[in-house]
Amino acid sequence: MTDDLGTRHLRLTREGSIAWCVIDRPEARNAFTPAMYYGLKKAVHLVNTDPDLAALIITGSGDVFAPGGDLGGRREEGETEPDAMGAEVLPFLTIRDSNAPVIAAVNGICQAGGMLVAMMADIAVASDRATFRVPELLRGIPDATFAAALPAHVGIAMARDLLLSARTLDAAEAQRIGVLSRVVPHDQLREAAVEAAHQVLRTAPGARAQVKRMLNERYGQIDYQTMFWALGNSPELREGMRAFMEKRPPAWIPADVPLKGPRL
Repeated sequence: MTDDLGTRHLRLTREGSIAWCVIDRPEARNAFTPAMYYGLKKAVHLVNTDPDLAALIITGSGDVFAPGGDLGGRREEGETEPDAMGAEVLPFLTIRDSNAPVIAAVNGICQAGGMLVAMMADIAVASDRATFRVPELLRGIPDATFAAALPAHVGIAMARDLLLSARTLDAAEAQRIGVLSRVVPHDQLREAAVEAAHQVLRTAPGARAQVKRMLNERYGQIDYQTMFWALGNSPELREGMRAFMEKRPPAWIPADVPLKGPRL
């Protein structure tokens, strides 16, 4: 495996035993293509197989960490299409189960798949400027990973709130309710992420792997069958995507419901 992650929008650099993976697609606000999702899996595999590397830090560029998948379905020229299909493309469980520590340095807007990357990391350190949201139901997507993972982080009542309302959280609330564990001033994010990686690397790797296995058993069963059926067949999802691209509200919103807050 080389340091090429299959897309120019994921930049891998090495600083001693730590690899940095920077999400960098500014023209699309860092929205993930399938190759970018799969490239994150490659980055995790790299740090777990390269004897010169011991930890991975994932961060974003500009004022965005990652907003999730590209809703326009756009792919980039020169990207290596993943050989896998469906859930095999997604990096979330690979990040969660990594033996090498994975740290998320959340520098800004963090939504949908981006928020899952942060939640599945061993430690997520967020800038005090970061914001968080689970917007999938606004598009008609029954996201299976959030339904399984979010209650383990924040409890069932708060998971219902975040999933069903799609409201935005600031970094302080995200930390308070348990989406992530650390918030630092924006200009201290890089230093804090490196320190988090160093803290984990001081622990015994074999025992750490066993503790992670036991912790990960707290997550619920992930129903990818339902989610991927909806991605291919749901009329709600098709309407949600069309509405997003046409910059209008989806047809399912009652006429007397005000359209407020972030873009639907």
